[in-house]
Amino acid sequence: MWVEDDAFLSGLIGQRFGGLGASLFSAATGEQAIKIAQDEKPDIILLDILLPGLGGFEILKVLKDDPITKDIPVVILSNLSQKDDIEKGKQLGAISFLIKATVNLDEIVAEAKRVLGVK
Repeated sequence: MWVEDDAFLSGLIGQRFGGLGASLFSAATGEQAIKIAQDEKPDIILLDILLPGLGGFEILKVLKDDPITKDIPVVILSNLSQKDDIEKGKQLGAISFLIKATVNLDEIVAEAKRVLGVK
């Protein structure tokens, strides 16, 4: 599952992961993300931080506090790159933090596979 409000980037992520045969879920808002995560229990969540309404850090806190979703690995995928933001994401329970401006789609897929233990 990925949470991204940028339609273009969301489409690229969907195409790239869809080509791998994965079952995909996406959300553009925090409220959607929480509901989908609770209903579908995805294997992994790629989470943007800057979203309309409920932001990524708040979403992460809700997911990690919920017994239904607390064990879902979350990879933050954001343009925020300050050390404080990265540390906050990890303190809230994110497995890793990818900076959009410095990674490409192949690297995002590789990180998702690494987190899931898939080759």
